[in-house]
Amino acid sequence: MNALLPRPSILSIEPYVGGESKIPGVNRIIKLSSNEGAFGPPPMAQEAIIASAREAHRYPDGGATKIREAIGAKFGLDPARIVCGNGSDELIAYLILAYGGEGTELIMPAHGFVMYDLTGRYAGCRVIKVPEKNLLADVDAMLAAVGPRTKLVCLVNPNNPTGALLPQSEVKRLRAGLRDDILLILDSAYAEYVTDPDYDPGQALVDASGNTVMTRTFSKIFGLGGLRLGWAYMPPQVADVLARIRGPFNVNATAMAAGIAALAEPGWIERSVAHNTEWRAKTVAGLQAAGIKVWPSACNFILADFEDAARAKAADAALRARGIIVRGVGGYSLPTCLRITIGTAEECQMVIEGLTEFMRDV
Repeated sequence: MNALLPRPSILSIEPYVGGESKIPGVNRIIKLSSNEGAFGPPPMAQEAIIASAREAHRYPDGGATKIREAIGAKFGLDPARIVCGNGSDELIAYLILAYGGEGTELIMPAHGFVMYDLTGRYAGCRVIKVPEKNLLADVDAMLAAVGPRTKLVCLVNPNNPTGALLPQSEVKRLRAGLRDDILLILDSAYAEYVTDPDYDPGQALVDASGNTVMTRTFSKIFGLGGLRLGWAYMPPQVADVLARIRGPFNVNATAMAAGIAALAEPGWIERSVAHNTEWRAKTVAGLQAAGIKVWPSACNFILADFEDAARAKAADAALRARGIIVRGVGGYSLPTCLRITIGTAEECQMVIEGLTEFMRDV
């Protein structure tokens, strides 16, 4: 018998499985399973990646000074209150480990990003998944779930994997209804894609309170998912906590150089948002015309609902036969749905054609 055992909560975790990228026997793959940017990395970021190879023998700036200053200048934020990480996942994990732990509770929507659940259990928290209303976070239910041991509330807005956008008034109401000793983590990974004029990714709530953190990423609209670069904006006292526990070189030099260049790429965000808005609408219309239910999305993906688990699985297989990989979301308790990234115009058209033909044949 093995006497060396981890904490029991660790063994309850199922390892995270990312979106697939290969289909045996298929040469051309259309990968629409991981919500990656439609255009890849910005040209200036690509140049920065190549240039950084000449200095790969040097350790990176442990304080991430230049990238924090670039982020602050781009979004009008105090660089001293920005912490960078190896993807925003790392920063979320640090926050949960620092403020959660054995005997505490973490609250999240039922269909929220799976890493909150996995990291919460890793930290030893009791994770409470609160039912949603029509795939939208239910603020009243989340507040009702708060107990004396609640220390963390995690909300991704707009949400992954559903694409749902919680109105700003509801986000404010959630923060106002939480005790001062509860940390609200607002995950705004898809913020740049949102076109709702009332939307705030979280910086206003961070500035208005001492117990809210906004996390962001370079993995989506900036096309740098492979380099793992995320950041968070937070109160000074929370930044001090993360400075104490993060690794001394947790962000590599290439990622920082690429991030600075990506922020400086002229018109990149505007071009990406315009494309996403246009082709998200066209893809939704095409799928709805084929008889497929599509949930509202503010992100660079849509959630197609086939209203039957077997049909969703068959639709996935039909797309794979065409070399198109999308994401089944049964692991999010959405077995009737497929999450489909908005790719290039050609890729979106291939999805529409493939699912239209599938629906004609079922």
